[in-house]
Amino acid sequence: MAKPESWRFSPDAYRFITSIDTRFQDLDTMGHINNVAISGIFETARIRFHHHLGRHPQEQGVRWLVANVNLNFIEESHFPYPFEVHCAIGHIGRTSWTISSAGFQKGVCVATCDTTVVTHGAEGRRMIDDTLREAMERNFLRKPD
Repeated sequence: MAKPESWRFSPDAYRFITSIDTRFQDLDTMGHINNVAISGIFETARIRFHHHLGRHPQEQGVRWLVANVNLNFIEESHFPYPFEVHCAIGHIGRTSWTISSAGFQKGVCVATCDTTVVTHGAEGRRMIDDTLREAMERNFLRKPD
């Protein structure tokens, strides 16, 4: 897997920021935050970002399902420093979207995460409604010119 483009390591590329504390129990035998713990940190950030969008899937009678997660570990991360996770929409399709995130500690990007989410209802995949699409469009990644 190729390393993410360097502009993804800039906090300014993202529209939403949340801080998540690391825990002593997140450490592995190498003395840094374990990769599984980092996955959980990005998961918590993703849920907070979805709430930031102002829509909850149950309000629409649908479920949002994670279809793919791609994590890139850039630098070691350490306890007790919090993770500052920056999130934005990387792509919007007809029934799915990608949340692009980057985790920072002490101002340094230590990991990136791209999560593809699909919307699903009783009849199968559901279209993204206009209200949610508008909220997503306001939260697109800021790519360099």
